[in-house]
Amino acid sequence: MVPFAAVCVALLFAASCTADETYPITIAGEELRVEVVDTDETRARGLMEREELAARHGMLFVFPESERRSFWMKNTLIPLSIAYLDDGWTIREIHDMEPLSLEPVPSREPARYALEVNRGEFDRLGIGVGDRVVLSAEIRRRLNLSRRRRRSHRARERAREPVSPPAIQARS
Repeated sequence: MVPFAAVCVALLFAASCTADETYPITIAGEELRVEVVDTDETRARGLMEREELAARHGMLFVFPESERRSFWMKNTLIPLSIAYLDDGWTIREIHDMEPLSLEPVPSREPARYALEVNRGEFDRLGIGVGDRVVLSAEIRRRLNLSRRRRRSHRARERAREPVSPPAIQARS
């Protein structure tokens, strides 16, 4: 019986560690706390069935690549605002969403991340398109991001920029 009880306690502990674990982020000088969802299962579940979301809290959806995204509010009881973010953590667009709506809310541009908060929270905090999300050390560790990886992303971006071919010097 002890092994069964130990397994139950371990499962409850594991569930409590992953559910509702939040991390600080800063946008436009305002701190928010976010849950991170970065698997197909957790992204599909999102904020469904929740009856409330605390002020200055949200859910950060992390995808492996940038592409056009679309969210809906099936089984989501809370009115939300969603921000679509690019690879560089910059907000590219913000939309309000209606509870329980099956109407898709697509991004106009490719997005790597999406951030859902209570509807109107971005406006109340003065957060808008063009603002950049600043990640805390805790969330950087959670997402397995390092400064080196961020620098390599910048290097890849620079490598994509068109470069003029070097001038060819005539030999004499």
